[in-house]
Amino acid sequence: MYPITIPGRVIILRDMRSADAADALAIVGDDRVTQWLSFDSRDQAAAVAMVEGTIQRAQLTPRTEYYLAVADASDRMIGFARLGLTGHQAAKLGYAIGADHWGHGYATDAARTIVNFGFQELGLHRITAAIGPDNAASIAVVERLGMQFEGRLRDHVFTNGAWRDSLLYSILGPEWSGAAA
Repeated sequence: MYPITIPGRVIILRDMRSADAADALAIVGDDRVTQWLSFDSRDQAAAVAMVEGTIQRAQLTPRTEYYLAVADASDRMIGFARLGLTGHQAAKLGYAIGADHWGHGYATDAARTIVNFGFQELGLHRITAAIGPDNAASIAVVERLGMQFEGRLRDHVFTNGAWRDSLLYSILGPEWSGAAA
């Protein structure tokens, strides 16, 4: 399944391209964004390597992740959404939107679109999301999708020079309506 394009309500999810490297840097090189992620800000070389690695992994058979660009109406990458396949019919959800594009519902649409793809097209049974406890915006996204709080993962990630807990949320295939707001 490569290349892939999945239309959302206001965004399009698509496989990354080499030309996305500059837009990727604007996301993963921005401390306003990475303070909420599980990795520190990246420089240009690391952003290019991230995009190229994503392109290579997208062509593997079987595919073990769907690390997709979140594109706006002009096909410009404004974020990313990821399902990392983790065992039998399970995946971990991740997403980020460039800070200049916050507040427009793009993260909710991207997360809804990729979760729907996971359940409807990949036949997943369970999708989880691990979110920093202070990331109220991302917690609101997963709650809008109907994900349930499962617990706190203590010292789950080391980022920005310190260990950080994560809050674990999940949703099961039978619970998914796809119509979450």
